Amino acid sequence: MPLFDLPLAELETYRPELDEPADLDAFWERTLTEARAHDLALRLEPVDTGLVLIETFDVTFAGYGGHPVKGWLTRPVGASGPLPAVVEYIGYGGGRGFAHEHLGVAAAGYVHLLMDTRGQGSRWGTGGHTPDPVGGGPAAPGFLTRGILDPAEHYYRRLMTDAVRAVDAVRAVPGVDPTRVAVLGASQGGGLALAVAGLADGLVGVMADVPFLCHFRRAVEITCSDPYNEITTYLSVHRGVEDQVFRTLSYLDGVHLARRATAPTLFSVALMDPVCPPSTVYAAYNRYGELAGGVEDKDIVVYPFNQHEGGQGFQFARQLAWLAPRMVVRDPAGSAVAASAVTSPSTR
Repeated sequence: MPLFDLPLAELETYRPELDEPADLDAFWERTLTEARAHDLALRLEPVDTGLVLIETFDVTFAGYGGHPVKGWLTRPVGASGPLPAVVEYIGYGGGRGFAHEHLGVAAAGYVHLLMDTRGQGSRWGTGGHTPDPVGGGPAAPGFLTRGILDPAEHYYRRLMTDAVRAVDAVRAVPGVDPTRVAVLGASQGGGLALAVAGLADGLVGVMADVPFLCHFRRAVEITCSDPYNEITTYLSVHRGVEDQVFRTLSYLDGVHLARRATAPTLFSVALMDPVCPPSTVYAAYNRYGELAGGVEDKDIVVYPFNQHEGGQGFQFARQLAWLAPRMVVRDPAGSAVAASAVTSPSTR
C-alpha cells in the first residue's frame, strides 16, 4: 500500500470541521447514569493457568444495561499494593481468548484488566465469551452498522459503555489504586480508549494505537477497507439515509470524544494504513483535550512504512517506557515513590 492520504506536514495540522451534536454530553451522561444504576456485580474467580509468576482471575462485571461482561485480570504474584492498573480493549472481531496470551502489562508490575468485547471474538484470535443480548435493525455484516439509524440503538453505544464500566470495575478491585488507572488499545481498542478518555474521569494515561472509530465521514470517503466499508455497503443499499447515518455516528466519533479528554496520551499512526487512514487518526490527535484547554502531555509515534499493524512490539516497548513515570505515586512534596512493590514468590 503506497502513501495515499495527506502529506505528513498537512496531517500534523489537520483539524477538520466538527459535526458534533449539540446534545452529545447529555446523551452520554444519560447513558452512563443508566448503566451505573445497575450494580457493578464485580466477580473475580481465581484461575489456575499454570503460570507461577502471574495471578489470573476470570472477571465478570455489569456493563451496558447491566449485561455481564467478561474479562481477564492478571497481576504479578507477590505484589503488595495498592497497585496501578491498565485496562486494555481489543481490536475489531477479537475476543479475550486465553489469559496467558496477554501477560506483558502484568509482567511490568501492573494490574491488567483485558475487557472482552460483547458479541465479538469470532474473526481472529482464540475466541470471546461475552454475548450481546441486544438486537437491531437491518445491518451490513459486521458491527459498525448495527443500530445505525439511532444513536440510542447503536452497537458502539453499548460497547463504549462497557469500556467505561471496565474502568469502574478495575477501580473496585481489591489492591488497585483507583487514582492510577490507564487505558490501552489498538484499532477498535484504540478507539475505545479514546472514548473512555472523554467519558471517564481521573485517568493517568491513554494509549491509542492506530485508532478506529474516528472521523467517520472522512474514513468512508477515502478507504474501501472494512470495517469502514461496512458503512459504504449499507448506504449503497439504503439510499437516502446518509444524513441519519452520519448523525448517529457523530455521537460515537473519537474526534468528538477525544476533545473532552484530560489525561496524558500517547497515540500511534501508520502512514500506509488503509484500515484507519492517517488523517482520521490525526483528526482525533490534533483535537485531543481541546475542551479542557489543551493537554500538553501528548505525543504521537509515526510509522511511515507500516499499514494497520502499526508499531506492534516496537510500540508496546514505547508504551511501557512512556507509562512508567505517569504511574508513579508522588508524595506531597512532589517526590516519586515506588509505583509497586513486588516480592519473589519464594519469599512470600
